[in-house]
Amino acid sequence: MENNFFERLKQNPRPVVVDFWAPWCGPCRAIEPVMKKLSAEYAGRVDVWKVNADEQPDLLRSLRIYGIPTLVAYHNGQEVARRTGAASPAALLPLFEAALSGDKPVRSGPAALDRLLRLTAGAALGILAIQGHFSGLYLFVAGLGLVVAFSAVYDRCPIYRALSSRLKALLHKEPANHPGA
Repeated sequence: MENNFFERLKQNPRPVVVDFWAPWCGPCRAIEPVMKKLSAEYAGRVDVWKVNADEQPDLLRSLRIYGIPTLVAYHNGQEVARRTGAASPAALLPLFEAALSGDKPVRSGPAALDRLLRLTAGAALGILAIQGHFSGLYLFVAGLGLVVAFSAVYDRCPIYRALSSRLKALLHKEPANHPGA
């Protein structure tokens, strides 16, 4: 079965986004409408395949897929992008674009050194607050330390991603066209 997958990938004339899922997986069901929408949007340009993780565990192991849903984008039979977990349409769109172009999506969020510096600064502010017993100004310093530390990992926080994508959608809604306006 595994060899069949790779052979199909090599012979497929279009780029492919593969959705590794399972019927019992809640996040897999959550992204299903998004995947249907993107499949329709990219119809004829990018093929979407679904692979049931329960039916092909050896394939998942060989691809080093350890969580579902995992979406993998292939261009000319080569993996160009991967995303694990439920995500918004805006977060999944780069997979389809990567499959089309063959270019890896641009990484968002702070660089590794920037993350390390922010975490270190947040920890230092936290230690300072502990030494001040969280009294008066030290309570503010503790809060500031938390904000600085969170700024290092915000892009990996699923709650932040869910809330920020909803907030962006609310803020970017087009005003309705009214006939008399």
